[in-house]
Amino acid sequence: MTVKNLGIIGGGQLGSMLSSAAKKLDIKTVIYSDDKDAPAQNFCDEFIFGGYDDNQKILEFISRVDVVSYEFENIPYETLNEMNKLKPVLPKPSVNRLIQHRIAEKDFVNKLNIRTTRYVSIEKKSDIEPLADFLPGILKTTTMGYDGKGQYPIKTIEDINSLNIDFSKGYILEKLVKLKKEISVIITRYGINNFEIYDPIENTHQDQILKFSVIPAEISKKILDQSKDWSIMIAEELKYIGTLCVEFFIDRNENLYVNEIAPRVHNSGHLTINAYNVSQFENHVRAVCSLEKVPLKKLSNAKMVNLIGNQIEPYRKNLELGKNEFFFDYLKKEIKEKRKMGHITTLL
Repeated sequence: MTVKNLGIIGGGQLGSMLSSAAKKLDIKTVIYSDDKDAPAQNFCDEFIFGGYDDNQKILEFISRVDVVSYEFENIPYETLNEMNKLKPVLPKPSVNRLIQHRIAEKDFVNKLNIRTTRYVSIEKKSDIEPLADFLPGILKTTTMGYDGKGQYPIKTIEDINSLNIDFSKGYILEKLVKLKKEISVIITRYGINNFEIYDPIENTHQDQILKFSVIPAEISKKILDQSKDWSIMIAEELKYIGTLCVEFFIDRNENLYVNEIAPRVHNSGHLTINAYNVSQFENHVRAVCSLEKVPLKKLSNAKMVNLIGNQIEPYRKNLELGKNEFFFDYLKKEIKEKRKMGHITTLL
């Protein structure tokens, strides 16, 4: 099947960068978003504003595209599944349903004999009280959390009493590891044992939001190989099509843990636009549109820094860049605290 029109659900910066990558490949993009100010409308060929339960708008969207993909995972499974009956949705809706639920995701990873942090399901506040050996830990909603939203650090049993949260949502308690560093591996799978995989990226967070990413990661050969092997196993088991990111923890004893899987292009992979011959975004478009795979080649080491909130302002005022610096403005209308507004990539 020749794909001429790619549908993308979600209108944030990932949708913008997917649209830019598709344009290079002469593929038109149609963005569907429930945000009328979605910044991706500045980069796509066509923009449709509608809710995820608006059947009329969804049918209009589906009629204009050959294949559907998505830039974030918090989309109702029912919406993706109904779309998939009319046009192919990639990655498959079943993948998204699994990864939307933190406990199901961790159960899946453990069944592959891949290590995760210790975790337990929490249905009510009193469930935590006998779990002192899980502390210090972090309590997370089982669904709908990202960039630190829906997450509550718990150091001691006493901390439970100060929690003012609605337990009807369902939570997972994860034991904290003695963290040495965080890395991510981005892989694009085209089919059975047919993939391109990027070298691990080292990530630093501030206030639970990614602040910067560096390639190469300063890690041992053992960790490098293990993180890549585990990412391949996960992508193969999911029968995944497109770009996937696996986030990892490394503890002080050099043990590797899968933290979570993102069934999409990823913030830490923005540096692939400048550091590789084919970015994570172009690879995703190529995979979901059944285009040929181009062998991956690293062009440079790199560091990517997220511009959060008003950190974007000096760059919007034509701050002079070095010849190895690349500025990306997501063109979001409103500057908000803790909002990702753009990024800078520096080739090293």
